Amino acid sequence: MARFIKETPWDKRNFGIDTYELTASSEEALEEAEKVNGHFTLKVDPLENKESIVRHGFYYTDTMIEPVCSKDKLKSYDHENIRVSRVGDLEVIMKIAEEVFTYGRFHRDFHIPSKMANMRYANWVKDLYDKDQVFFLSYEGEMAAFYAYEDEKILLIGLKKEFMQRGLTKYMIQKACQAQFELGGYSHLKTSISAANLPSLNLFLSLGFKLTRTFDVYHKLNGPAPEEE
Repeated sequence: MARFIKETPWDKRNFGIDTYELTASSEEALEEAEKVNGHFTLKVDPLENKESIVRHGFYYTDTMIEPVCSKDKLKSYDHENIRVSRVGDLEVIMKIAEEVFTYGRFHRDFHIPSKMANMRYANWVKDLYDKDQVFFLSYEGEMAAFYAYEDEKILLIGLKKEFMQRGLTKYMIQKACQAQFELGGYSHLKTSISAANLPSLNLFLSLGFKLTRTFDVYHKLNGPAPEEE
């Protein structure tokens, strides 16, 4: 593989075409991407001049923001009816994952069918479940949400639709963050959120997270787009 091109087999599995991440935005890297068929992701500083990126066929899909919280800054919101467990039903969380992730960059990519974008999240949840990196959150004994993580990173959070708009999410995520701190002994947690997902951004700010860096995400497709079977 070329110097600046990194394969992303987890996305190839979902879309049925070769997928890559371009690790730099230099002219040399952009020219390398011209020579390879497949779908590319490129992450760049928002202040970077995008003229050459666009000229080489990349198109904007999202801006990501990275909130970070140290253990001592995590705010406390206790709720006696919410429980966190490392044991739960995979089918339930995969169904949630297929329905709730509407802010993802692949949902905003006009080359990717929505069903494939949904399945990308469901498959990612399964991978994390298989690695025992999921917390299951219940309310009054009923499964309500999941919280997937890796080391100090919060990766995916999914809430059943019937538990939305009930003022419970802040309590659930606070308990899950606390459990993640205790499980790994981490000094801080971090996550990555689409700038379009204002409810999620506001939620993490209310828990004591501070916004740190941002980056823009661009995609490029060489060759045919993926098709649903």
